[in-house]
Parts: sequence; structure tokens; C-alpha cells
Amino acid sequence: MTKLFYNLGIQFYGLLLQTTAPFHAKAGKWVGGRQKFFPAMTEKLAGNKQPVIWFHCASLGEFEQGRPVIERIKQEYQAYKIALTFFSPSGYEVRKNYAGADYIFYLPLDTAANAQKFIKLLQPHLAVFVKYEFWYHYLFELDKRQIPAISISAVFRENQLFFKSYGSFYRNILKLFTHIFTQNESSAQLLRQAGINQVTVAGDTRFDRVLQTAAQAQKIPLVASFKNQENVFIIGSSWPADMQVLLPFIQENLATLRFIIAPHEIHSTEINKLIQNFAGQAIRYSLAEAATVSDYRVLVIDNVGLLASLYQYGTYAYIGGAFGKGLHNTLEAAVFGLPLFFGPNFTKFQEAIDLVTLECAFPVHNTAELSKKFGQVNSDPHKQILIKETAEKYLAQHAGATTKILAACQQWLTNTAWKV
Repeated sequence: MTKLFYNLGIQFYGLLLQTTAPFHAKAGKWVGGRQKFFPAMTEKLAGNKQPVIWFHCASLGEFEQGRPVIERIKQEYQAYKIALTFFSPSGYEVRKNYAGADYIFYLPLDTAANAQKFIKLLQPHLAVFVKYEFWYHYLFELDKRQIPAISISAVFRENQLFFKSYGSFYRNILKLFTHIFTQNESSAQLLRQAGINQVTVAGDTRFDRVLQTAAQAQKIPLVASFKNQENVFIIGSSWPADMQVLLPFIQENLATLRFIIAPHEIHSTEINKLIQNFAGQAIRYSLAEAATVSDYRVLVIDNVGLLASLYQYGTYAYIGGAFGKGLHNTLEAAVFGLPLFFGPNFTKFQEAIDLVTLECAFPVHNTAELSKKFGQVNSDPHKQILIKETAEKYLAQHAGATTKILAACQQWLTNTAWKV
């Protein structure tokens, strides 16, 4: 019965997206990207004689999480082709030209027919699902064909459906994985208590990714000109709920701080409204010029892909999302040793909990609290140095998940004639 409801839910979700596609840009991309999918996939794969490793990511954040593993496998197992799929347009549209993958597709809706067609065409040697993706029909088809399927950087909480008394169908989905690599021991314990024992605590590959990103951070001359040797407060992945708290704070500190705002979603109308709050003191990144950008106090980023490199120019950072459903990536800023601030909804993210415990990050509920906590850090240079040293040590201690996963993957990859 639960399987029936699962299938009906999937069909309803697809129908809902089809209905809203003409009126909603993201839904339109989701639907448009899957039109004539299998003929296009067949054409792209035509003539391939090499074994394929399939990575699936929900969206952009999960891609960045899986990226260190993709690139290590690409480097160490060069005769394999890499296929990368996304569920969300926000991942696919940004990374559809990613050079580290040979084939990049949307993932068709999780129906039995789609899963059978997709896996028959792709014929993956190994399937890797990043963090949150648990699609029944795809995993069932992989298991039926005896194709190893692993989950990496997985994290679980006691209140999830898998661990409810009525969640047996969803627990059985997890049992279809050949192995699950969790971020932490508490996730592994939950799985074992549920009778899922093919588990290893490997850690979070995002630590490897942000260390890699920091080492290869893109220099941005325009931002260096904007900084102009002053302190910069970077606001990353902000939502309107974050800006309600931040706007009064920015106005209070505009004379002594420069601000870079990188909204999570880039809409020209919203960015223009945001800029109007600063009476000629703000400019869009796309319109700024190096010779004059330092005349402004606020720089608003209106493109995608710069945020991870922007943090190198920061003195402080606010990470958005935690006044809504959940906090965005704190590690991208923490790797540069910045004191972090964010809203109250951060407890689903272990790294955020850790950074708060280490007094490298400071959750706030309102503007007054943000001003108070910022003032305490801003007035204490010794505390700023300590935060930087503590954050660097924390990231170094948690690196290495990619190496652990690659070592375990040898059992599925080395027993072939294809390893370079």
C-alpha cells in the first residue's frame, strides 16, 4: 500500500510541475529539460565503449559535495566515463557544461519505466548518490541488475520517515544501497538500529571541497578594488527574510564597513529594489567598473558562481537561509577564517552546530542581536585571530572523507580491466 502511495505521489508531483510550467520559470525548466529525454540520451551515449560511473545530485549544493569524489575518480580511473545527473534545474542549469563529467542529464521522474530505460541505456558500473537522494525505482533497478549503488555524505536524523514505526517501505529503500557512507556516527547508529548495517562513517566531503576551493580561489580584481583595504562584510545566499534583519544593520554600519550582498536567487527586479535601499551607495556587480567601484559602499552580486571566491575578500560573513527552511553553506566562508553570523534555523547542520560550539559562528534572532554579537567580535582583534585559527584547525581535522570513500570504492572499481 505504501508503495502505491509513493507511486501516486511521484505521478502527482510530475503532473503538478507540468501544470505550473507555463507560469513558473523553474518548473518550466524542470519540464523542458525532460522533454524527448530518452531519444536525446540515446544519441549522446551512442558509440560509447567505456564503462560508466554514474553520480546523481539533487541540486548545486549536493554537486559541490560530490565534486571531490567525481574529480578523484576521474583522475585515478581515467578509462571510465562519468555521467552526472541532477534533479533540480538550479543544479543542472549551472553545471550543464561541467568539464569533469562526460555526460550530464536531468534525472527523469522516479517511475519503474523510467528507471528501467535509464539504467538499461546508461549501464553504469557504479552508481553514487550524494547526500539526500533516495529514489526507490532507480535503486531497485540497480539492485536487480547487481550494479553497486552507494550513498555518500549521507546524514540522518531520528525524526525522519525512515525511522518511524510506519516507515518500513522507506527503510527498505535504504537497504537497496550496497553501502552508505555517513557524515557522522549518530547517522550510522540510526541506520544500524534500523537494521541497515552496510554503513561506514566517512565524514563530509564538503570539507575536502571547500579546502580545494580555497586553495584555487579565483582572484576577482573588481572585488579587490571595491574592498580598497577596508573591512568587508559579505552576505552570502541571502533570502528576503535575512534582508529584513540585515538592512537596518547595514544602514547602521555603512560608514565603517563595506558590504557585498550575494542573493540566493538572482532576479533583476528584486536586485533593483534592494539597491534602492542605499540611496546611490550601492551598485550591481555587472555594472561596476574597477576605476569607480570603490566609490560605493555596497556591491550586489548579480551572477552565479562567484560566492565561494568572494569570501577571500571578507572580514566577516553572514550566511543566509536560517530564517527560512535551512542554512546555506557555512564552510565556504569558514575556510577563510571569517567570523560567521546566521539566523536561528541551523540545527540540522552539524558543521554549523560545531562552529557555534567553537565560538566561530554566532546565531541571531533579530537585528539587535546581530548588532550586539557583531560588536563583541569587531571590538576584539584577539578574538578574531582566535576564530581564524580555530576554524582552520576544525576544517583540517574534518578533511579526508574523499580518500576514505575512494579507498572503499576500490572493491567495485579495481576488479576490472579498465583501471589506468
